[in-house]
Amino acid sequence: MRFSEYMNAWLYGDEGYYKHFKAIGKAGDFYTAVSTSRFFGASIANYFYKLLQEGVANKDGWLIEIGAHQGYLICDMIQWLYTCDASLVKTLKFGIVERQPAVQKAQKAYIKERFGDDVHIVHFDDISEVKADYAFVVANEIFDAFACELLKDEKIAHVDNHEITWKDASPKMLSWAKVHSLAQGEIAQGYEDFAGSMAKGIAHCDFVSFDYGEKYVRNDFSIRIYRAHETFPLFDEELRLCEAYQNDDITYDVNFFHVSEAFVQAGFDEVLYETQARALVRFGIIDILERFAKQAKQSHYAREADRIKTLLSPTMMGDRFKMIHFRK
Repeated sequence: MRFSEYMNAWLYGDEGYYKHFKAIGKAGDFYTAVSTSRFFGASIANYFYKLLQEGVANKDGWLIEIGAHQGYLICDMIQWLYTCDASLVKTLKFGIVERQPAVQKAQKAYIKERFGDDVHIVHFDDISEVKADYAFVVANEIFDAFACELLKDEKIAHVDNHEITWKDASPKMLSWAKVHSLAQGEIAQGYEDFAGSMAKGIAHCDFVSFDYGEKYVRNDFSIRIYRAHETFPLFDEELRLCEAYQNDDITYDVNFFHVSEAFVQAGFDEVLYETQARALVRFGIIDILERFAKQAKQSHYAREADRIKTLLSPTMMGDRFKMIHFRK
């Protein structure tokens, strides 16, 4: 089978890595910005609130998260919106796009624990199910979880019994690689369909997404496996794919040029692309921290400030992660 089929089964098959709820953070295989600090979600919500104040966003529209894991991010956003203007929790509609039933169950339990019956969040199995006049859509680390093909020397990777072999790439794929100056690396599959589905179902949309990667072709493989906070390159001679398959996370750096190309073709405009650090500061994360400092104990403030440092520091998440904002 082609590597993209293998990776799709690895992550989303009947016993795939994401089929069941996975711990994120110290007890899991990796950290995310969401698991690092609740102020990550608060700052994105603060940005959404500014768009609402400016009349760019619609207070009667939707707030939707794609790939919400346990639901921390959307809940943190709802909490901050309530702090800014309590009436928004009544006018806005909330949704999560998540196709795994076990993960949906964990999300519903967390939402119930967080808000009781005061907040209702609708679940969608796929972005194509969302029909809205306006939606602010947010996602954290989803583009690196799309299956990809691996290209090298005009050949693509195939997998047989967990062993990688190389076969001639199709003329269509070679043409795409030539246009994008790619000689070796990952070619994500599904960006175009994803962007098209979002554009088709949502008349007016702001889509904000965070992920790690660059807006250029590296011409090298970044695909790797995470296991208990250790990283293993896919082609590591000591790595046994049969053992890692469906048990560990597999990911790669996002080519944001490809992401942007897919969304622009679907009818979106790229509003901004910048580092996570710049985006969160622009969204108001420092102001939020200062507001927190006025009502929190010094020890609590110091702990949150340290977590925010992880989000903003160039040597940690600040520069490696990027934010991209599209509007339709």
